[in-house]
Amino acid sequence: MEEEYAMADTSRLLGAASDFAHYPGAQNDAAAKEFLDRFPLPAIISALQTGADVPGLESALVNCLERVFQTKYGASLIPHFMPFVQVGLQAASQEVRCLACKTVSCLLENSDEMSVSAVKIIIDHNIYPLLLDCLVNGNEQVAAASMDAIKTLACFQGGTNIVFPASDNEVTHLRNLAAQCMSLGRVRVLALIVKLFSVSSSVASIIYSSNLLSLFEAEISNSQDTLVTLSVLELLYEMVEIRHATEILSSTALLQLLSSIISNASLESILRSRAMMICGRLLSKEDTYMFTDESSVRVVVSAIDGRLSSLESVDADECESALEALGQIGLPTQGAELLLLSTSPVARHVVYAAFDRQGRGKQLAALHALGNLAGEARSENSVILNGAAEETLRFLIYEAASRSPKLTPSGLFLSVLQQEAETRLAGYRLITALVARPCIETSKIGMEIRYSCCQAIHKAFTHSTKLMSDPSLAKIASKLQDAVRRGPYLARRHSEAQPVVMTAERF
Repeated sequence: MEEEYAMADTSRLLGAASDFAHYPGAQNDAAAKEFLDRFPLPAIISALQTGADVPGLESALVNCLERVFQTKYGASLIPHFMPFVQVGLQAASQEVRCLACKTVSCLLENSDEMSVSAVKIIIDHNIYPLLLDCLVNGNEQVAAASMDAIKTLACFQGGTNIVFPASDNEVTHLRNLAAQCMSLGRVRVLALIVKLFSVSSSVASIIYSSNLLSLFEAEISNSQDTLVTLSVLELLYEMVEIRHATEILSSTALLQLLSSIISNASLESILRSRAMMICGRLLSKEDTYMFTDESSVRVVVSAIDGRLSSLESVDADECESALEALGQIGLPTQGAELLLLSTSPVARHVVYAAFDRQGRGKQLAALHALGNLAGEARSENSVILNGAAEETLRFLIYEAASRSPKLTPSGLFLSVLQQEAETRLAGYRLITALVARPCIETSKIGMEIRYSCCQAIHKAFTHSTKLMSDPSLAKIASKLQDAVRRGPYLARRHSEAQPVVMTAERF
């Protein structure tokens, strides 16, 4: 067959393939058909197999075929050339292997109502084991392309059964595959699991029931290789961003393992920082406490508190990560109250750092965290916390003021607003949440100073075209305007007519 389709004039094919591959914009079906009428697909594949010694030919043909198969017309031809896809997945050339993986994706993505047939083609030609081999043994580009193909396969009902075999003894079971790999291969298997986890909550549930999440736990527990542990933590950070992560991950031992990393002073600071950020993201969602036991959250909070309270010098980046994590945990109402209601409130770290100008990054992280705790990002009905938490918040802010030359909370906020732009914006967020609390200033002079502060900020907003035109600051501007309108003593928003009883005058 190679002789039948061998082409003498490879330079003509090289030039045409290069032109097709580098055509600006997307190629359509008509262009793909016209190209393949000039250069039949078997001839191109033959040249790809035999023309490795022609400079630039392989790259040109690979790039050309990738664009051909991205069209509906090109994808419709793939089922007729699956033996070549098989060969491509095992090729010595990494470029060809990458193309073969992408070709599988094109087959599946363009299958429409023929999805069952596409999955059957994958099964009949034993493609899935070859994709797994590309995952663990290919270069970075090949591994990424194979992951995309496997993720696409898992989106089909029949494909899910291939990716997650019923028997634990199957060679293609991801647990068995990971057990045979070196560290790089194991990390790639975990990266694939994260991609599959994002497909849907039902696929994520299969991953949980298949005990595949324990692979993450095993890698985290074995923290001897910092680079591997960091790679796994990065993957977990990606996973907790997935919408259904909280419900499923809360049933694992991940929070406990991450807490142990945070508490372990002998580990690299970057590992503790990443573990804090993962916990913060995982516990930042409104539905956190529907699925996560509060005692598990307290373990995390205690570990972060321990690091911030440590007498040892805490790395600046680690300190910022700890404050940011506390801010994430404090986003939901229950999390904010938990941080404020312990015997020695963990929120003290956030409040004190928010008004400490010794470290710019630390102060910035703390200001945003305090804004979260105070409810800037919560719905209007959820800004105010329970009575005890509000009292602790007020006490901590007053205590921070007493430690500074400013003496009053308003003085603290004014000092924040006299700093650079990023710090001022963080201050605006905080004030947006706090102006709803009349208890922060109770004395007449304190209320008046607070009002002057709000007036000054509002004036700065209205005189800045850049700030007024920034849609992300619209909510802050609206609340500042409301605070100014209500005056220093926070008049009620809606005054209603009240009946007045008077003594009748007699003549």
